[in-house]
Amino acid sequence: MKQRNAKFNIGEVVRHRVFPFRGVVFDVDPEFANTEEWWNAIPVEVRPSKDQPFYHLLAENDETEYVAYVSEQNLVSDESGLPLRNPQVYQIFDRAPTGEFRPKMSMAN
Repeated sequence: MKQRNAKFNIGEVVRHRVFPFRGVVFDVDPEFANTEEWWNAIPVEVRPSKDQPFYHLLAENDETEYVAYVSEQNLVSDESGLPLRNPQVYQIFDRAPTGEFRPKMSMAN
């Protein structure tokens, strides 16, 4: 499979193109790296190709917070500026003065 550079960065807020959720990227796989069972659960007519970056998101919708695994083709930058309520975001990231999320620096023992 041909690998591509990831379009979105760790700490970037994105939203799904189709479904009503958004989140913060906390990890990136250069290509599909989930189970075949997960892959086969996606309806064939909307199943994305495996040879693109897939993003791990601390996601949220109107009802709940969760972790999502989403293909690059299904994400766009979230420019809403709305605050995120997923508590895990603030466990992993600090908010920079510019508003960007940056991974917290771990403290050495």
